[in-house]
Amino acid sequence: MNRATREILPGGGLVLAVPPGPPGPPPLRFERVTGSRWVLRQGEQPLVQGDVEGDGCCRDLRLSRRPGYRSPLPPVTAAAMRRGPDWPHRYARWLEETAHGPLHRGRWRLTAHAVFPPGPWSTDLVREWPDTTLELLCGGGWHGVLPLRPLSAPDAPRVKAFRKHAREGTLAPVLLWWISFLDGWLIIDGHDRAAAALAEGICPPCMELVLVPDDTEWRATAETITAAHDERMARLSARPTGHHTPHQRRTLDGYYAEAIAALPYEAAETPLFDPAARRGADGLHRSGC
Repeated sequence: MNRATREILPGGGLVLAVPPGPPGPPPLRFERVTGSRWVLRQGEQPLVQGDVEGDGCCRDLRLSRRPGYRSPLPPVTAAAMRRGPDWPHRYARWLEETAHGPLHRGRWRLTAHAVFPPGPWSTDLVREWPDTTLELLCGGGWHGVLPLRPLSAPDAPRVKAFRKHAREGTLAPVLLWWISFLDGWLIIDGHDRAAAALAEGICPPCMELVLVPDDTEWRATAETITAAHDERMARLSARPTGHHTPHQRRTLDGYYAEAIAALPYEAAETPLFDPAARRGADGLHRSGC
């Protein structure tokens, strides 16, 4: 793929702006089958089929997975982990160079993800293989972690080697891909590293790959927020003296500034591609399941 431009984020990590590439979808992508059914493919290989059943808050997601997944990243050596390189830049370069990854045109945030709410690596980690059923939360997903291959046993040779790094704090981060319509993550690299950290009783160190809005999308949202903010501030100014305070205005200005600053980096909808895109057509759908 063409080289992406990189925006370095102040708190660490980066944003990759991926230019348009050859016609067709990325190697690793979701395709729509019907309104409630989708499939995750890598190349022509189907990896996961999802089927949503039920309506409203009473919905189940039935998942059927197949073997054959190939990580988009090369194996991480023990020497590299001990050196502790700049993982966001290292992973970004590998994702640009791979023929098995999810990158397509748009902006992608790649940042460390160290703090999780309760559940993603415990009750909401999918350990069953190959089939499972997830109970979707009302209005969203299940906020868990979905491996793309079975997690190895704690005493498997590679896991045992990684467990030492987990104890020493040198374990390379697991690469997670945030999927908006699942409200959860896929493990796209580091299954054995995740198993090693969990075997040691710690939350795996993670790097999160998230599609974020392009400039046109977030600027349009910023204009809407700005108009609403200006209208509210005008109403405050029109009130009689004493019915508003400088503190109120400063508070509203602070909320506005925070909202505008976050817009370019918030998660966007994960696209579902039309199967016709595999034949070179433009089949990108910005819609959830």
